[in-house]
Amino acid sequence: MKFLKTSNLYSLNKSTYVNLRWIAYIGQISAILIVQFFLEYKFDYFFCISIIFFSVLTNLYLQFKIKDNQINNFTSTIYLSYDILQLGTLLFFTGGVTNPFVFLILVPAVFSSQYLHFISSIILVAFIIIILLVLTFFSHSLPHPGELHFHTPDYYLYAIPVSVIIGLIFLVYFGVKFGEESRIRKKAYDKIQEIMAKENELLSLGGQAAAAAHSLGTPLSTILLTAKELQKEFGNNYKIKKDLDLLVVQSNRCREILKKLSLNPIIEDEFIDSNFSLNDYVNEIVRSYKEISNKEFIINLEHYKNPINMQKSTEIIYGLRNFIGNANKFSKKKIEIFLSSDKKTTNITIRDDGPGFPKDLIDKHRLGEPYIRTADRAHITKYGLGLGTFIGKTLLEKNFANIIFLNSDITGGAEVIIQWKNKDLANT
Repeated sequence: MKFLKTSNLYSLNKSTYVNLRWIAYIGQISAILIVQFFLEYKFDYFFCISIIFFSVLTNLYLQFKIKDNQINNFTSTIYLSYDILQLGTLLFFTGGVTNPFVFLILVPAVFSSQYLHFISSIILVAFIIIILLVLTFFSHSLPHPGELHFHTPDYYLYAIPVSVIIGLIFLVYFGVKFGEESRIRKKAYDKIQEIMAKENELLSLGGQAAAAAHSLGTPLSTILLTAKELQKEFGNNYKIKKDLDLLVVQSNRCREILKKLSLNPIIEDEFIDSNFSLNDYVNEIVRSYKEISNKEFIINLEHYKNPINMQKSTEIIYGLRNFIGNANKFSKKKIEIFLSSDKKTTNITIRDDGPGFPKDLIDKHRLGEPYIRTADRAHITKYGLGLGTFIGKTLLEKNFANIIFLNSDITGGAEVIIQWKNKDLANT
């Protein structure tokens, strides 16, 4: 990905960044005034105040002239680079690396690592290292009282930038990792919201179709009745007989279609409001896959002795469908689904006879994370990015489930165990 093309993916929130800069400038001015007028340490404070004043102007420009709420990656990098240069200049006039506030020069790079592109962070880290090296060998003395001058041994002087650079690399590395993981999860959660919105839209369309069927029933009956009356009266007229016959046939056809769409009030209430067990969910999902798959589905209810009924949940249905769909996709011939329950818990085990989960992802406990790839190059094309597993796991965990991923000792294929406490399942 090119540096200049990342603006739409990486950016800073303008208001947050502007506020942080105001806090920094207030702190800088306060420190300079206290050292100059309260502690009465002599240094070139007027030049430092001038630097801060110019920085305040840049912040006012950013706040009032730039209208975008999000500052793009390139502009953010320029501003953060200026912040590093500004602080480095202040440190140059106030002791260089011996200034106790030298660690603050890390902040722009750490900030960048969370929100901007990796290349931006590398540029800022390199710039900070250069500034630190310059400040180590070239700077004014640390402000001090009278003739008492702060002398720093060479070994200590050189140790300061080394320690700051180590801390810089450490913090930026983890900032980049956490920032990337945060962006990946946000993208995956957005995908979940998109999918669930589509599911709810489909349910809404089903209700609208039923309402439309009910509303269209009366005018269609009127049309059919009129067509039949015209057929009786003009049935001997050869010119319009075929048209009237066609009108009656198509009206009857429309009635049959509307019957299939229509739900009477009793059935509709039962569909929406009645309780379902996990067995009902699993059977409906399996039935839909049997229509498009020639593989064998086995549902084992031998230990399912205490079924818990619950309200219809689109999230649970979609989560189970994801795992059963994955089993169907990767299995060779057979998918086994075991339901079991006792007084405290209810379990669903989905097992297939396919290649199983990638060993490296199982060993590192990374299954359920979005946008991951196995390191097994021989089978990498068989697996996706783990998005389906992430969606299924997230939706079920949202409904109090605990998910365990295994490779089956019996079939060698993948095995997913979904566990609920009965009290939680009854409240979904």
